Amino acid sequence: MNQKNLLEVDWSKIPAPVDDGAAAHLAGMMIPPVTLLATDDSSVTLSALAGRTVVFAYPRTGEPGKISLVDDWDMIPGARGCTPQTCSFRDLFAELKAAGAKHVFGLSTQDNAYQTEMASRLHLPFPVLSDEKLLLTRALKLPTMQVAGLTLIKRLALIVDDGRIRHVFYPVFPPDRNAADVLAWLRENPA
Repeated sequence: MNQKNLLEVDWSKIPAPVDDGAAAHLAGMMIPPVTLLATDDSSVTLSALAGRTVVFAYPRTGEPGKISLVDDWDMIPGARGCTPQTCSFRDLFAELKAAGAKHVFGLSTQDNAYQTEMASRLHLPFPVLSDEKLLLTRALKLPTMQVAGLTLIKRLALIVDDGRIRHVFYPVFPPDRNAADVLAWLRENPA
């Protein structure tokens, strides 16, 4: 299937993910000292960041006009919506910062070159982290799915305070509302 428009999605036709309990263990965990490459060419160790950090993870962003990873991508619960989720964090970035997020990061298992193109194309004001080697994914036992021989992170968002996961949004649906949900939580729970 060709991905003509990555932002216009009728969520009523997309299956919603269910809470399978795969993220239940995350709240209260310390982030392990794993360093990941970011789209701004920095190396980021989430566990070393002081203050409040928002990390939103997604399976895989698409490229306009390119073939989907698999023909039934839209029918995999939680797969569709990575670009709308990312754009919602872009659009609310200033408000997230004003609500106490010292850092905001996207996270996927895509390689840094792929992510860097996407970050430039979408004009992201925050870096996206590559967990291509699954180091953080495995260390935290993040919920994943297998698609076309790839291990992809299921969509979630983490609020991290001084290296400890304070709150987890999982499952996330529809993806384009995730940033607004995170923003509401930040406003209700100041650091």
